[in-house]
Amino acid sequence: MKRNYIFIIIFSLVLALSWGLSFGDDDDDGEYSFWKRQPGVAPVTNTLYEEECGSCHFAYQPGLLPEPSWNKIMSGLDDHFGDNAELSADAYQKIRAYLMANSADKVKERRSRKILRSVSLASAPLRITETPYIKHKHDEIPGRYISGNDKVASLSNCDACHQKASQGSFSEREINIPGVGRWDD
Repeated sequence: MKRNYIFIIIFSLVLALSWGLSFGDDDDDGEYSFWKRQPGVAPVTNTLYEEECGSCHFAYQPGLLPEPSWNKIMSGLDDHFGDNAELSADAYQKIRAYLMANSADKVKERRSRKILRSVSLASAPLRITETPYIKHKHDEIPGRYISGNDKVASLSNCDACHQKASQGSFSEREINIPGVGRWDD
């Protein structure tokens, strides 16, 4: 009889810990697979995309925007936010296929799903910083820490503050604003 109670207590503790880790606090972007923390957005896995796009700016994870947004971006590479970012036909097709297959509406990661729920696919934003979810996540940060900070300059400079951005982790626990320090709202 005593063993049954001990088993029930241990099982309940394991279940409670698993439940707490699986659904963590809403301000964090991580998911957990039992005890291992998973990124909130799948990291970039395509070397061609990372080389071509990452040579000019942070190689944004495809899960940060829905497919219609990536379609718009890829359709306008001749005027990519003021620059000509045209690619060879082969590179274009490979990068486009990677972005479409891994966009926010195609993946399971938690932050990607939250971004997707915040946008209208009919008016898909061209900029990650235009998504309501990303705007909301940054709305408490004073402008002087971002646009007034020459080491950050813009919300689009993700890896300036998010220490593990390239790994797909944008957790509040891993934010370090240059010249300001750790950020925790």
